Amino acid sequence: MNETALKRVAIVGAGAIGGWLGTKLARADGEVSVLARGATLRALQADGLQLHEADEHWVVPVRAAADASQLGVQDLVVVAVKAPALASVARQIGPLIGPTTVILTAMNGVPWWFLDGFDSELAGSRLMSVDPDGAVARAIPSQQVMGCVVHASCSVDAPGIVRHHFGNGLIVGEPSGGVGERAQAVASRLQRAGLDATVSPHIQKDIWYKLWGNMTVNPISALTGATTDRILGDDLVRGFVSSVMLEAKAIGERLGIPIDQQPEDRHAVTRKLGAFKTSMLQDVAAGKPVELDALVSSVRELGQLTGVATPFTDALLGLSRLQAQTLGLYPG
Repeated sequence: MNETALKRVAIVGAGAIGGWLGTKLARADGEVSVLARGATLRALQADGLQLHEADEHWVVPVRAAADASQLGVQDLVVVAVKAPALASVARQIGPLIGPTTVILTAMNGVPWWFLDGFDSELAGSRLMSVDPDGAVARAIPSQQVMGCVVHASCSVDAPGIVRHHFGNGLIVGEPSGGVGERAQAVASRLQRAGLDATVSPHIQKDIWYKLWGNMTVNPISALTGATTDRILGDDLVRGFVSSVMLEAKAIGERLGIPIDQQPEDRHAVTRKLGAFKTSMLQDVAAGKPVELDALVSSVRELGQLTGVATPFTDALLGLSRLQAQTLGLYPG
């Protein structure tokens, strides 16, 4: 496979990240379709997909529909929805997927296929926290999935209108590991769109490293309403964050994806972002379901599977879950 075989692209989830990627790919002479609904669908059909980036404003026409059958089989399907919407989306995207379609999961947290590529007794195990009844795994062919870690910050100004703040990095990789032709083709397609895309030989390690930084500040920001600078500026809160991170670090070591850093090293990276509003804080403010399971419940489950005690993670999950349930943003 080469990048020319990835001309037809569908974006599933034209929110902040999906809208950003869709605009970039469309500007690079691609045929971009978008699966959307409601106000976003109406905006895309009327005005196209819009991106504000630095001092530039891009508007690109896209083919948008609420029914995947109207878009047809694609070469590349970018799934960029929030984790709570994944099960519903998985049931809808079948018409987009042909025998050679690549399904790129550009999502936060631990994906349903996370354990597929491990050479251990856990290989292929289903994570109940992210795919409790196996519906996602049944709907999306595992052999066609490719992981993607996004290192960028974007927000939605209005339906169909996205603003890019910082970061341009994407890491892609096969769940089974290695650096094959398919992953290189996807990276080349993304690079041609102006994105800093690289291929990882073990994408789960990259997923775990990103999770290590955002599994704590996301729910804590949702609980407190504080930006990341204030969270890490409080000695007691920062100490709690470090304790959760050490539990996740121990789990990673058991899984064979060690992190060669200490929590304070990662705090220094996060501090450089300044007064940053996390995605979960934005979701709570907007009254949207929160991604607790992909970011925190999954870590607790992996701790149980690997025999690592997670009392601090449990406390974080319990408090965050209770708040989200009280607000109607998490199943009761």
